[in-house]
Amino acid sequence: MRAINAGIVCMETLTLQAKKRDLIGRKTYHLRNEGVIPAVVYGVGTDPMNIEIVHNEFAKTFKSAGESTIVELAIGDGKAMHVLIQDTQIDPLRGEFIHADFRAVDMTKKIEAEVKLAFVGESPAVKSLGGTLMHPIEEVRVRALPMDLVSHIDVDVSKLVTFEDQILVKDLPVPSGVEILEDEDAMVAGVDAPRSEEELAELDTAVEIDVNAVEKVEKEKKEEGETTDEVAK
Repeated sequence: MRAINAGIVCMETLTLQAKKRDLIGRKTYHLRNEGVIPAVVYGVGTDPMNIEIVHNEFAKTFKSAGESTIVELAIGDGKAMHVLIQDTQIDPLRGEFIHADFRAVDMTKKIEAEVKLAFVGESPAVKSLGGTLMHPIEEVRVRALPMDLVSHIDVDVSKLVTFEDQILVKDLPVPSGVEILEDEDAMVAGVDAPRSEEELAELDTAVEIDVNAVEKVEKEKKEEGETTDEVAK
């Protein structure tokens, strides 16, 4: 097994404008029709506050910031506060944001956040050897001062040349001051060798056996149910 380093991407602070919101509950439906989404901000130095944001501006900011980059949120004419996008809700049919949560943070204290992994490049073990790329970890939890957080970490899978190559959590380089809280030996990415015809045949047989077993159990349950009905009569 060979461990291979990945890459990391840092982002500058982004800004977002919002307004205080009076409408709550179902009344916020009208906001969404006007291209505005309801949101709430809470956390350090602020009481929970209902706010509203232009959908397209939020979508643009979220695309760059994700949930692990500091955003300067200005509400009305007030002083901007440092926040993280804590949570979002998306309309499953339209694919648009319908709500967002912002968490205000103290820039002098370390916080924990989830940083997404971005898998880039093409693995020779996949392209040339016919393997299957495996990446069981999609994000890592980190602890850092807010300004040291990164939007995502690039994992260059083009360095996975053989089936023995792996990228582990401990291979992910991070800036000074950032601590990854995951198991350092957990696999981030690797390539599985293609199955042989014999292995595929065995897999098909195992699936067929499982199906037959399920059908047998279902049949027995049905027969037991019929017997119970007859006894009840």
